[in-house]
Amino acid sequence: MKRVITAAIAFAFAAGMSNAQVADGDLAEDQANTSQILTNGMGRGLQRYSPLDMVNRETVKNLVPAWAFSLGGEKQRGQETQPLIYDGVMYITGSYSRVYAIDVKTGAEIWQYDARLPEGILPCCDVVNRGAAIYGDKIFFGTLDARVVALNRHTGDVIWRDKIADYKAGYSYTAAPLIVNGLVITGNSGGEFGIVGEVQARDTETGELIWTRPVIEGHMGTYKGEESTMTGTLNATWPGDMWKTGGGATWLGGSYDADTHTIVFGTGNPAPWNSWLRNAGQHNDGSGDNLYAASRIGMDPDTGEIKWHFQTTPREGWDYDGVNEVIPYVDRAGNMRYATADRNGFFYVLNREDGKFVRGGPFVKDISWASGLDENGRPIYNEENRPGNPVESADGKKGEVVFSSPSFLGGKNWMPMSFSRRTGNFYVPTNEWGMDIWNEPITYKKGAAYLGSGFTIKPNYEDHIGSLKAIDPDTGEWVWEYKNDAPLWSGVMTTAGGLVFFGNPEGEFIALDDETGEKLWSFQTGSGVVGQPVTWEQDGEQFISIISGWGGAVPLWGGEVAKKVNYLNQGGLLWTFRLPRELAMAQ
Repeated sequence: MKRVITAAIAFAFAAGMSNAQVADGDLAEDQANTSQILTNGMGRGLQRYSPLDMVNRETVKNLVPAWAFSLGGEKQRGQETQPLIYDGVMYITGSYSRVYAIDVKTGAEIWQYDARLPEGILPCCDVVNRGAAIYGDKIFFGTLDARVVALNRHTGDVIWRDKIADYKAGYSYTAAPLIVNGLVITGNSGGEFGIVGEVQARDTETGELIWTRPVIEGHMGTYKGEESTMTGTLNATWPGDMWKTGGGATWLGGSYDADTHTIVFGTGNPAPWNSWLRNAGQHNDGSGDNLYAASRIGMDPDTGEIKWHFQTTPREGWDYDGVNEVIPYVDRAGNMRYATADRNGFFYVLNREDGKFVRGGPFVKDISWASGLDENGRPIYNEENRPGNPVESADGKKGEVVFSSPSFLGGKNWMPMSFSRRTGNFYVPTNEWGMDIWNEPITYKKGAAYLGSGFTIKPNYEDHIGSLKAIDPDTGEWVWEYKNDAPLWSGVMTTAGGLVFFGNPEGEFIALDDETGEKLWSFQTGSGVVGQPVTWEQDGEQFISIISGWGGAVPLWGGEVAKKVNYLNQGGLLWTFRLPRELAMAQ
């Protein structure tokens, strides 16, 4: 561990720092309290909506930079963090498992924590970190060697750290933790290595492991150190012993629905990708569904017991995962709903009481692997679009190649969408791309890639790949679309000022009109934007922050698509903008 504390800054700042602590009530009111940001998603429901409206359609043109903060050093890879703000301090994470505390008024560094990562870590999709959590007097975050760390928020000193899983087997962790009732709740990463997805809950004070919930059938959960219940039914949907290395990584973290006291986590791809080895390519009767991979799972946050599940891609064979965020909201008719946009290209609305399917439809243009969804939300497969079985090929080494859309990076990947309480619409960052994909023989080996597939990603259109869409969840209608040449990979934020904020790989931080999609403002940040914007009120003015720093999965896995943006510079710069009080009313 390396901790750097800037002595003069820290001394001066500590003199005025309060002993305030974040409590459960503060987390519950995070979306409504515009002076601070305590949770990933600007509220544990992940709506990423702010009731602030000083910056609006008329005044957004008057935004100016307030300060910028460099992450420094040579570790400038993908910067996907979302800032937290509390008691005069902004907290961000950086690539290679770093945490920074910054004076929110000046942009000066207070302290930095740099995890000492071992040799041999196995992150699949860049060395990113998507943010931290705050509770009591602590900051919590995960590391690339699959640990969860609790730091003193005043000094950056380690209070406790604990191992989530064995990084040598391919486990890692990149998501922001979730805090519910004094528990810090984490998932895991590593779905390409034949790991087993799991959700874990620890006491925020001591780090004691309270419960664990594996998400692949056949594995036992635990509660306070003792076995609790089995996930699913052994061998109901998995053949032989394949459930033991079944994938299902919970790598994007979860949301919390306070109305039903439920945490909802998405689960990733089953392992290996080659669905024929899992019987998924042969059976459409449920026996090859490979539960609970590629699913959304509702759990009791106190015990980890599963309340319900909804599988978006049974018989998954394209690496469409199922981890994308699940957002609780109330629709225009007053119904309590969940919404989620899956990598498979379909947008789903679910019932919040039991996770059952309400409606769904495409949110990208060219879905080739399925023709639609049935009355239960199960995909209607185009069986000819499943990658071929290598056993049936002439040499047994490569199955039939098919072109599938969307690509395995998804119609939407990790980048979070936003729900606007002002319009009732969702604003979804999407990508229009496909892939040539084929299956290959594969056997499990600890710490080695466990795919059994090959692929080449290709853009579907010449004039754009990225596409930010406004979607009416009541009808599935696309209200408008904003096209972008390069893939979109940043989070989205909406505000009561009628604005939609996001960034693009070309380096622009952009504000659109939430009703029309018209571009109203942009700022060139100097590197690709793959971070998550936030906004807050300070000294009677509205501020907005976004981190800039190109990286993530696209340049590593993007094939032909990556070539479109291979000129981009890496970076690590946190930009903060303000609307000066005297310009807040300017037209």
